[in-house]
Amino acid sequence: MKIIELILDEENEDNGITAISVVENPAIEEDFIALKNHEVKFAEQDKEKRILMGAALIPNKPIFRKNEEDEYYIFFSKDTVRKASELFFIKGNQSEATLEHKVALEGLTIVESWIVESEKDKSRHYGMDVPVGTWMVSMKVNSDEVWNEYVKKGLVKGFSIEAYFSDRMSRPKDKTLKEEAAAQESIEQITKILKDV
Repeated sequence: MKIIELILDEENEDNGITAISVVENPAIEEDFIALKNHEVKFAEQDKEKRILMGAALIPNKPIFRKNEEDEYYIFFSKDTVRKASELFFIKGNQSEATLEHKVALEGLTIVESWIVESEKDKSRHYGMDVPVGTWMVSMKVNSDEVWNEYVKKGLVKGFSIEAYFSDRMSRPKDKTLKEEAAAQESIEQITKILKDV
């Protein structure tokens, strides 16, 4: 089965992440967590923060894809994950959100974003065990409908990006020796992961 590395084509203005969707079954197979306040002083009841935290992109994670003609895996390198996360904010897309990639949502905004840099990352504090290089986000949900009808009822469990990328297979002439070695190492890691599964 083919393994395709997706990359950002810096010459293509359309490349990059255009929105983050809240979905029931995220392709990266990582659910988000809903953060709540603990007891608040001077408040008669706990107030919900209405923040969802989770992985938006995980480097070197094989993601199964299928179309009419073919079945294959895609993956993103650590470098592509970092560049994609930066470009997402450069283009001002932090308030672009959808439900299951179908319906545009109002009142959802990415309020925090970081790349996991070490095993002591704050994501561990929340019980999330994602690899170094993962793009983590926290999304504020100001929409009562989304929070009450989808998050609280467990109908959405994770994030899924909406994006345009190029694939490494269609741009073989652009590879430097260093990029070629990194791509080959990533493919070998993914092949090992797939064999273990």
